[in-house]
Amino acid sequence: MQRERVSENIYWFQSESYAQVCAGVVAGPQWAAVIDTLMPQESLSIRKFIEEKLGLPVRYVINTHHHADHCWGNCFFPGATVIGHEQCRQMLIDRAPAALEVARQDNPLYKDLTIVPPEITFLEGTLTLQIGKKHLVLFHTPGHSEDGISVLVKEDRILFAGDAFMPLPFIVEGNLEQYIETIDSFPDMGLENIIQGHGDIILRGEIKDKVKKNITYLRAIQKVVKAAIYRKNPLEILDSIDVEACGKSRILLGGLASELHRRNLRSLYFSSVEEKQNS
Repeated sequence: MQRERVSENIYWFQSESYAQVCAGVVAGPQWAAVIDTLMPQESLSIRKFIEEKLGLPVRYVINTHHHADHCWGNCFFPGATVIGHEQCRQMLIDRAPAALEVARQDNPLYKDLTIVPPEITFLEGTLTLQIGKKHLVLFHTPGHSEDGISVLVKEDRILFAGDAFMPLPFIVEGNLEQYIETIDSFPDMGLENIIQGHGDIILRGEIKDKVKKNITYLRAIQKVVKAAIYRKNPLEILDSIDVEACGKSRILLGGLASELHRRNLRSLYFSSVEEKQNS
């Protein structure tokens, strides 16, 4: 697991075992907050760093959304209060137990894991958490998933975006137009850094370009899906369109980009067909 001090009392962690997924820690004088969790053994390493290196307990764990790689580690922070969107709480209650049972069959690391949904939630507007002199502003950023939130460290202008921002936008459980609307707002926020849900930290001078490239990719896949719908073998055509034809590298996210791209195209195709049938 990689670790970096991003700013005073703000830390970034990146998984070396799954898809470069990221988490964060904001430390105060008496306690710390964790933003997302990683894989089981890495979540334990984050807790050890906070307790032993920083000498602090974890009071809060913030979940940016309900996907397993960002929140199934909640249980490794006993005593902490979990915060998230109201839909995140409901999705974990409704979907996660069955998914965990399947995961346990394939990976022994999940044997002792339990699902801990958010206890403090919000649905609209913002929720603010103060840690020492820092204020964390939580707000809804849908697109990757309907329950997605981001966390702005107000004083440092550092945004923990969750999967609202990724090296390759992933929309299988999300909405393309919402995704574009969400990330298009980031360049106007005066940010110093964006901490992506996966991948490396984005610096201030890179933000506009990264946003533009992600929007270009989303519009590109939207265009090819619209064209494929009217062809004889649409899924075969879509499977032949690689991620690089739509402006992204296949080596992103540890080589997962091609598979995520294929799933993006298929998801967008099936939702477009359903929309067309219902119109």
